Amino acid sequence: MRKFLLLVVMIILFVLISKKYGYLLRNHLSTFKDNGVKYISKVDHKDFYIYKSGKWHNEFIKGVNIGAAKPAYFPGEFGITKEDYKRWFKYISEMNANSIRVYTILSPAFYEALFEYNNETKRPIYLFQGVWVNEEDIINIGDAHNPKIKEKFKEDIKAVIDIIHGNALLSKKQGEASGAYTKNLSAYVAGWILGIEWDPTLVINTNENNVKDTIFSGEYLYTENASPFEKFLCEIGDFAIAYESLKYNMQKPLSFTNWATTDMLIHPNEPMPEEDIVSVNTEHIKRTDAFKPGLFASYHIYPYYPDFMNYQHDYTNFKDPDGMINTYRAYLKDLIKEHTVPVLVAEFGVPASRGKAHDSIHMGFHQGNIDEKSQGEMNAFMLENIYEEGYCGGLIFTWQDEWFKRTWNTMDLDIPDRRPYWSNPQTNEQQFGLLAFDPGSKSSIVYIDGNPKEWHKDQPASVNNHFKFYVKSDEKYLYYYANIKDFDFNKDKFLIPIDVTPNSGNLFIKKSDFQFSKPVDFIITIDGKENSSIMVDAYYDAFYYIYSKTLNMQATHKDFMAKNSGIFNPIYLALNRPLFLPEDNLMLPFSKYETGKLAFGIGNPALKDFNSLSDFYAEGDHLEIRIPWQLLNIMDPSTKKIMDDFYTTAITPVDAEGIYVGGILMRNNNTYASKMSFYSWKKWDIPSYHERLKPSYYILKNTFKAIGDK
Repeated sequence: MRKFLLLVVMIILFVLISKKYGYLLRNHLSTFKDNGVKYISKVDHKDFYIYKSGKWHNEFIKGVNIGAAKPAYFPGEFGITKEDYKRWFKYISEMNANSIRVYTILSPAFYEALFEYNNETKRPIYLFQGVWVNEEDIINIGDAHNPKIKEKFKEDIKAVIDIIHGNALLSKKQGEASGAYTKNLSAYVAGWILGIEWDPTLVINTNENNVKDTIFSGEYLYTENASPFEKFLCEIGDFAIAYESLKYNMQKPLSFTNWATTDMLIHPNEPMPEEDIVSVNTEHIKRTDAFKPGLFASYHIYPYYPDFMNYQHDYTNFKDPDGMINTYRAYLKDLIKEHTVPVLVAEFGVPASRGKAHDSIHMGFHQGNIDEKSQGEMNAFMLENIYEEGYCGGLIFTWQDEWFKRTWNTMDLDIPDRRPYWSNPQTNEQQFGLLAFDPGSKSSIVYIDGNPKEWHKDQPASVNNHFKFYVKSDEKYLYYYANIKDFDFNKDKFLIPIDVTPNSGNLFIKKSDFQFSKPVDFIITIDGKENSSIMVDAYYDAFYYIYSKTLNMQATHKDFMAKNSGIFNPIYLALNRPLFLPEDNLMLPFSKYETGKLAFGIGNPALKDFNSLSDFYAEGDHLEIRIPWQLLNIMDPSTKKIMDDFYTTAITPVDAEGIYVGGILMRNNNTYASKMSFYSWKKWDIPSYHERLKPSYYILKNTFKAIGDK
């Protein structure tokens, strides 16, 4: 009887365990074996396959890249916890994605979280694991065959493979992951993607320094008409396959990171020579029969860069089935024809940022100044193009926003060491994510929606007979609320003068009788939906200082360099230096756009008409405005650092106690001004934030579901 009861208990336990972990057990058993070599994924000349429940399934790779940082951390500080990763994996799976990609070795928390998540779900997430290359060595050495670069690359490959098999202990090194890696994830790793976006200078130098070193014949890979750099990649790839094969009797499909800059195509109208000067053609790397899963190609492909996306004639003349000019799809068609192996678009996407760094002049798929809903629609459109053109998959860049990032046209305006501590919507690289980190531990302190409920407990900064105004701030914006009696948004104008620094500012507006009580550095003008903007004292105009005074890319104006000139300039961001189109024999002028224009709309993500680009909203007597810190020349709000007088110190930070803010109502040819009140805020070292899934997440959730397995 006891034996019978024991048997019943064991059966019940087995059923319970199988119910919870059965999928894991089936997947661990679902490793294909061929002459002693195990693998769970493979490719043919076009497609990707995953081995599940004893059968090969043709699978379109769809997912996201995951970065290594969250607010308050740089990537090398590895601040993301196991709980963070498990929560994110759940979101990603619920988005109908099947894959994620990481670029380098992450902390043990990542691999433990993925192991545990996949053990507990019926829909495992497959991993494409990258191996990084030291960029400082690339710059300093400039030759991929140099032993320092090559041997370090091989060491990291060995470490990555051991990590994936749960068999690594990494000692602490500055900026690198460390710890004990004990979880065997090999049944969930679909492929290796080795390397980074290769600097053309590195490729050229490697080729020139090793002219005769072009042939490699390994057990798993060999070269065919390869360049010295391609031979380097072949050698590295063969090393990776050999190490995993000999130590673990396992193999995975393998690829090398590439991008449009070093593709094998010729782009005759590319205006930047360095963007089309050398090729990395991985078709010159072949596999032997000993490498079972096979090679695939992987590219980072964006719609706005390099510039040939805007100017190559056969792309700009291409129309998709809907009759629209589609330079992105034209490039996809062009590239895939050059390959005999499957091609994965390992990075693509557009940022939902306020600031912009590059235009997509035919499609409108810009590098920034795109709202979160449009971000989702554009990413979905590109993924559909990728699928329809026969690629084996697409991985969106990126899963989470990254506060630590920089962009070329804003990086001189902030403090590099302080970037992770505040959110800068002017820097597009920070806003590629489908997951936002909004200020506030549970919600933001203000939402721009015309509802003044967040201000009811605040004391006004100033009151007069016509309006009262309030000011507050967080890790992303300076907020301003004005309660204006009988406000007529279509007829009245409301101005907000702001004094940031005593070293500049106008006491008057040129060609106007109006006088300020304090020197004013910025003026916010609310003048209807289309004509509202923020402008800067010409003397405190960093854009003019950089691109006219310093780089001579624009005309200079003597009056702009005089204090108290009364001149206020629109605020611009640069988009491109002057470009020469070689095929057209045409010089294009320096390009810019007015980032100081303010957008009318609802900035509350809980409301139906939410637009993430909204700067201000008016309803009845209520006017709410939010201004990114960087638009006020504040270089780091977390330490209260502002931009000093750059005509004496260049663009450098200086301490500030706070700012002065006022209000001016212009109605029926009358002007009603308040006093300018002092506003200060507390410094911080630990930013508050909460996670929010953007509208783009939900749009892509539907697209991922619609784009199923082939």
